[in-house]
Amino acid sequence: MERQFIVTDKIGDIVARFPQAAELFKELQIDFCCGGDRPLIEAIREKNLDEDEVINQLNEMYTSTQDTGKQWDKASLSSLIEHIINKHHAFLQTELPVLSELVTKILRVHGSNHQDLVKVHRLFHTLKMDLEQHLIKEEQIIFPLIKAYEQSPSVTALNEIREKIEELESEHVNAGDILKQLRKITNDYEIPADACKTFTKAYLKLAELESDLFDHIHLENNLLFPRLEQSIVD
Repeated sequence: MERQFIVTDKIGDIVARFPQAAELFKELQIDFCCGGDRPLIEAIREKNLDEDEVINQLNEMYTSTQDTGKQWDKASLSSLIEHIINKHHAFLQTELPVLSELVTKILRVHGSNHQDLVKVHRLFHTLKMDLEQHLIKEEQIIFPLIKAYEQSPSVTALNEIREKIEELESEHVNAGDILKQLRKITNDYEIPADACKTFTKAYLKLAELESDLFDHIHLENNLLFPRLEQSIVD
């Protein structure tokens, strides 16, 4: 089997070339969004995984997959932005209010028996507020700047965008930290034995939120922003 990937490849670069790798990394709890700029071997060692097993599985997936999905590293910046808005921003705008109700309800009903739900409630609503502000900043300010730059490049516009990117990346790190705390507190979203349907639904949706955010942040941190940085260098 020809090896497409090696352990010294950056995690984000792997997912950019082979989007289906995201599913494997999610399963192994390897951060490919905020942690996408480091070599795969670092995450493998951090998680105490078998190096050969991970890289072999990754390459077998690549070999057996005929359709590797749309290559966003080759699409226009405007197309990538529209994809992020239509898929990932739309997901958040739909799911965040639903999750808010669920997380609040399970705290009210089960909080006396599950003290960690207080932390889950607080962390989720901090994340919700941060994300809502983040989406507005992207859609109203930063994404229009990037689209305008793509149509009419200028050094001034590029420098302005670069400053905004630093803000977004910092916000991505904060969101990633909250997601990690939520996963730890919930013991990887383990459903308690006394969980009702609402409790179960809340934890399943929190896991879905994490999965979608990882994909979302990956597209920005490892594809959209680096391409802009490359144009700065050029």
